[in-house]
Amino acid sequence: MSSNILSYAGWTFLPNLVTGWIQSIYYGITIRAGDPKPQSGTPRYTKHRRRIHIAVIAIYLLYTIYEADYWVRQEGSFYQDLDLPVDVDERKIKARFRRLAAIYHPDKAVNPEDHATAETYFVRLKSAQDTLTDATKRFAYERFGPDVLKWQHVSSIRDYILVGAQNAAPLYGGTVVVMVILSLLGYLQWGRYWRYLIFACLALVEYHTLTRPHWSPVLTKVLNPFLTKFTSHPPILPFQFLALAHKATFTFFIALGQLSPLFAPQDRPVSSLSSGFDEEHVQRLEHLAQSTDLETGRLLALEMAPLVGDEAGQNDMKGRVREWLVQNTIRADPEVRDAMGRAMQKRRIGAPVGARQTIAK
Repeated sequence: MSSNILSYAGWTFLPNLVTGWIQSIYYGITIRAGDPKPQSGTPRYTKHRRRIHIAVIAIYLLYTIYEADYWVRQEGSFYQDLDLPVDVDERKIKARFRRLAAIYHPDKAVNPEDHATAETYFVRLKSAQDTLTDATKRFAYERFGPDVLKWQHVSSIRDYILVGAQNAAPLYGGTVVVMVILSLLGYLQWGRYWRYLIFACLALVEYHTLTRPHWSPVLTKVLNPFLTKFTSHPPILPFQFLALAHKATFTFFIALGQLSPLFAPQDRPVSSLSSGFDEEHVQRLEHLAQSTDLETGRLLALEMAPLVGDEAGQNDMKGRVREWLVQNTIRADPEVRDAMGRAMQKRRIGAPVGARQTIAK
């Protein structure tokens, strides 16, 4: 329970934190020293952060599912306790239990401090044997897990299914209520269709898994054959499959919430001006720019009037204007000034002591 709380709490800050770290490292590797890095709010910075954030969320989603599977494997199952395959028959279960009982019986413990551990393990083996040799309890255990050993006043498969449905009802009912309330409040708008669709599919899969006499084809024909052939992962039982499905579904919902700001269309601020007024304003500005350009041309022609017919004077004036543009426009650029400063600094460093003063002057 605590691991689930920590896992869900990690979604509140880890993706953003890790995204910032990775983006800083990425800029440190890809951008040369001295070159400007993209600043926050610029299109380039936003594009990089968006891509990195999506990758971080996808990786953390996979890690969360792997973590859930790890804890499922740590808890084990009765089949793993007896070291038997999931399709074992009753005769082999009893024979295996007798063999293990001869080895791990509490009376076999040599040290008194090991007696309590041996007794606990023997009780677990006895529970495994009693559960798996009873067809009704085995059906319930495979679908609801070891909690069925604590259920009371149940004797048939129908009783176990009813109790299991009652235990699952708060999860599904509470989730639907929360999703509807958040939707009405304006949250969870992006991906809302996929949330409801995936949640409905989860409910359908769980209903099919709990009520059918045989295991789901997803386990028998796809997942378990793959795990058995290519990995050392033990076969997944139906209740373990449902636990992983629950974790993956709700974690995916959280991931959708993290991704929604990246994919949801941004609401444009509503202007107090109507669109017609905006077009009129743009046209007015265009006319003003045209009239200003026309007036500037007239003033230039008026200033050039004394030089009409004097080609040499016009050429001289053009040269002076060109020089003025170079002096006041190009050299006024901050990058140009920095480049000239660095060049002068290099000349001062490479020159003799007496020449440095001359260069500085």
